[in-house]
Amino acid sequence: MNSKRADYISWDEYFMGVAALSAMRSKDPGTQVGACIVSPTNKILSMGYNGFPIGCSDDDFPWNREGAPLHNKYFYSTHSELNAILNYRGGSLEGCKIYVTLFPCNECAKAIIQCGIKEIVYACDKYGDTDSVIASKRMLDASGVKYTYYKPTGRKIELEV
Repeated sequence: MNSKRADYISWDEYFMGVAALSAMRSKDPGTQVGACIVSPTNKILSMGYNGFPIGCSDDDFPWNREGAPLHNKYFYSTHSELNAILNYRGGSLEGCKIYVTLFPCNECAKAIIQCGIKEIVYACDKYGDTDSVIASKRMLDASGVKYTYYKPTGRKIELEV
């Protein structure tokens, strides 16, 4: 009997799938992003998606990208990576890995570095040529945080809930 089964998904597929599912919780009409933090022993520790802080209603704060700073989302929304870090209540994230659907910006890179996460697995780098992501990669490289592109397997996973 063959001990290898073809009906299970890899750890990377599993954790990136959790990040992608988390992204679907975001009410941001422009960019839905999800994150999943995993221990060195492949245990899910926390998840997050981009949205407003607890108590700040999605109906009372703006989601648009344009307009004056107080009238767009950027002063109010929290990115998925920071939400996942802040949602964790179990202690240290030292040595952990974070799966993200979009490469982290410079601000999220700072939080990732400071909390001790050692690896980022990302699904998309569509802002790779922006100053924010260039600065992010510079800090990640300097601090020894590894980042790896998640290569999609092409496997379609369908869930009915």
